Amino acid sequence: MKRQRFLYSVLVAVCSLFILYAIIKNYVVDPNASAFLSHKTGLKRELNLPAWLNVMYVHVAFACLAMGTGLLNFSNRIFRKSRRFHRINGYVYLMSVFLVVLTSGYLAPYSTGGKMSSIGFNALNLIWPFITVMAVIGIRKKQIGRHRDWMIRSYAFCFTNLSIHLLASLFQYGFGFSYSASYTLGIYGSIILLLAIPEVLIRSLFPPAKPSILK
Repeated sequence: MKRQRFLYSVLVAVCSLFILYAIIKNYVVDPNASAFLSHKTGLKRELNLPAWLNVMYVHVAFACLAMGTGLLNFSNRIFRKSRRFHRINGYVYLMSVFLVVLTSGYLAPYSTGGKMSSIGFNALNLIWPFITVMAVIGIRKKQIGRHRDWMIRSYAFCFTNLSIHLLASLFQYGFGFSYSASYTLGIYGSIILLLAIPEVLIRSLFPPAKPSILK
């Protein structure tokens, strides 16, 4: 229990910092996404900048909302105080996930790295909602443990953007790949990590009960 509380405290700190960073960077420091767009070369489709920026603003807003609402629903204290809030907040999380995926579908064809990056993002846009719906099915069937495990898997994908940029930086500055190639590798590397890490956490924090041996 202490380990779970410690991990949740770390998660709160990381999420709070990341949400604050995303809001300041995308709405205050660089609202035109000039730094990010400077890496987009050789696009097969003409980018309508005003439309792209508006979709990006919505995408970032609901990504932050998904991260925040998901974080609240992992709080045992809030769950004990109000299961109604937990349920309503869960549906806000579900809506946020689908809006992030929807806007990502628009942004994917303009991905840095071209077609391979676009395919990676479209794969993410299929995996995340599927996992999230599985969490909803679990709670509908009153399978609390199953719901919790699928929510952990779903919530991991709130860190897609952070994971992609961390891995892209590693490939670019650590291994000397170009920015475009590093970004593409970051996308596929993130898919692997965001599927694997939750499984490790689930098995570590909630190990299956050992069957009793009758003598």
